[in-house]
Amino acid sequence: MGYQKKILITGSSGLVGGVIGRSLSDSHDIRGLDIKSAEEDAWDTVVADTTDLDAVLPAYNGVDTVIDLSARLDMLESWEVIHGNNITSTYNALEAARLSGVKRLIFASSNHATGMYENDHPYSAIVAGDYKDLDPEAIPLITTDMPVRPDSNYGIAKAFGENAGRYYSDHFGLSVICLRIGTLNAPGRPLVPRQFATLLSHRDLVQLVSRCINADDTVRFAIFYGVSDNKWRFWDISNSERLVGYRPQDDAEIWRT
Repeated sequence: MGYQKKILITGSSGLVGGVIGRSLSDSHDIRGLDIKSAEEDAWDTVVADTTDLDAVLPAYNGVDTVIDLSARLDMLESWEVIHGNNITSTYNALEAARLSGVKRLIFASSNHATGMYENDHPYSAIVAGDYKDLDPEAIPLITTDMPVRPDSNYGIAKAFGENAGRYYSDHFGLSVICLRIGTLNAPGRPLVPRQFATLLSHRDLVQLVSRCINADDTVRFAIFYGVSDNKWRFWDISNSERLVGYRPQDDAEIWRT
C-alpha cells in the first residue's frame, strides 16, 4: 500500500464528518477532532473545544489535509453563538493549520452564504417546486464569482470563512478549498421540494471531497458548490469539474414519485 495521507476532520462526530470519515478510512489515515467522540467512529478522535486554539493544536500535528466541518448548524442561531463558536472555530482551524505546516484545508462552507438568491425568480419558483413555464436547461446558474448574499447569521459565518481562507491562501500559502455544501441529510435523498434542486448525495459528497484532497498543488484557492447532478440544480459546478474533475453521479429526480 502506498502513502496514506493523514486527514484531520474537525466536527468529525457529525453527519457529514461520519459520511466522509467512513468512506475515506480505507484509503487515508483519518483523525477526528470534536467536542465529543462518536462510539461508532473507526478512527481516533481528539476531544477538544474547537474555540480553544491551544487545545486543538495537537490534533493538527503531522496532518496533510484538514477537512473543517466544525460549526453550530442551527440556521436560527443567535449572532452571539455564531460569533463565539462558528467564526472562532473557523479562524482556529486556519491558524492551527498554518502553525502546523498543513498543506491544504478544505472548508465546509454552505449554500447559505448565497441563500438570498433563492428569493429571486426563477430560483424562488424552483425551491417551491413550481416548475411551470421553466426549462431546466435554460436556468441562469448561480456561480461562485457572483456576490455573496448570506441568508442568516450562519451564512454570514460561512462567508467569513471563505474570505479568511482567501487571506490564509494569499498571505501564508495555505491551499484552501471552500465547499458550499447543498442539502446533505441522513437519508441521502430529497425530503421537500427545494431539495430536488439542492441535494448533495452521500457518494457525490465523498467524490467531491476526495477530488479536493487529491487536487493538484496549483489549486491554491477555490470555491465550489457541493451539489449533485440534479435536473433542477441552479448552482454552477463548472469550476469544480475543470479544476478537480468533479463528476456528480446522482440526480434527485430518481426519488421523484
